Amino acid sequence: QVQLVESGGGWVQSGGSLRLSCVGSGFAFKEYHMSWYRQSPGKERELVAAIESFGVGTRYSDSVRGRFAITRRNAENTLFLQMNSLKPEDTAVYYCNRLDRWLIPGDYWSQGTQVTVSS
Repeated sequence: QVQLVESGGGWVQSGGSLRLSCVGSGFAFKEYHMSWYRQSPGKERELVAAIESFGVGTRYSDSVRGRFAITRRNAENTLFLQMNSLKPEDTAVYYCNRLDRWLIPGDYWSQGTQVTVSS
């Protein structure tokens, strides 16, 4: 009964910040690399950021590098995405995902949360 439940989406003005959280259950959270994806209408789902199981190594898409930060608290089975200097192009539904292996998405996704950035 693997589950990923996220929260923290909403509306923000261009240049503002939001923080997303994703709580995992039903699996050994600390054993898995985790990630954030996003999808805009008419676009394919894209990898935003990834973090290895110990929370040290990270990877970011070119479009968010320097503005977003992915972190995790393994003791609390929680993944975070801090989003700063938000742009209208960041508007999308955001999902957390348990990776099968590094940078390869797994079969379990959160329910998705809308992030809307106004111009």
